[in-house]
Parts: sequence; structure tokens; C-alpha cells
Amino acid sequence: MTTNALIATHKNWLTPSTDIDQYIAKVRQIPALDAEEERKLAIALQETNDINAAQTLIVHHLKFVVHIARGFTGYGLPLGDLIQEGNVGLMKAVKRFEPQRGVRLVSFAVHWIKSEIHEYIIRNWRMVKIATTKAQRKLFFNLRSMKKS
Repeated sequence: MTTNALIATHKNWLTPSTDIDQYIAKVRQIPALDAEEERKLAIALQETNDINAAQTLIVHHLKFVVHIARGFTGYGLPLGDLIQEGNVGLMKAVKRFEPQRGVRLVSFAVHWIKSEIHEYIIRNWRMVKIATTKAQRKLFFNLRSMKKS
């Protein structure tokens, strides 16, 4: 059986099966911004509050949010919810980003994306509220890594 025949008979293998799979497939197709274009958009957002610049920055970094969110799937929460919370973190990062510091948005946004996902996990992991203080949250997320080793 040729590759084309195999693909034709098993189209469902290649097409996304759920809404989240379709979202991830579309996000993967969005090209990354180069450093200069990213800087121009960030300056336009900062100086003139250009909503289109903010939207462009956000859309071109959604792929990165998916990548980070996949790292938190071990907590048993839906990937779609983790991505959604990560997107909130990305929006906060874009709002606070200062291009004059010479750092790429992706480097700046990591903290905000992970922070929102961490907060979501803590709020929704159990019915009983856990890890309400900073020290407890640190212990909670370190326990998982200790368990693996």
C-alpha cells in the first residue's frame, strides 16, 4: 500500500478529532514574528494603545502558550482550560511588556503564562482548597518533581 493510499484510507488520523486539536492545528500554522516586527508592534501598543498591535502580538505567540500548557497536563485538568488560562497570562504580559528593555516578548511572557496556569491548577485541582500561601504553593509544585525522581 502506498503512502497516499494509506493517507486516503485513514484521513481521520490526520485531521483533528476535537475542538482543541483543531485550535492547536490552527495555532501551529501562525508564523512567529521576527524581533524587529515584534519591537515595532510593542512600541505602537505602548505609545498609542494600538489594539491591533496588541492583538497581533497575542495571536503570534499563541503557539508558545500551547507549548507551556502541555507541560501541565499531568495534573489531570483539561488541556483547553490550561491553554485558556495561559492565554490570559499572555494578554497580561503583552499589556505590561516594555520593548525598550531589549528582551523578546516570549521571554517576558513565560512568567505570566506559567503564573496564570499555576493559579488555575491550585484553584481547580481539588475540591478542598489547598496551597493558599506562597510557601504552600511552592511546596505543592515541588512535590510533583520530587515524586518523579
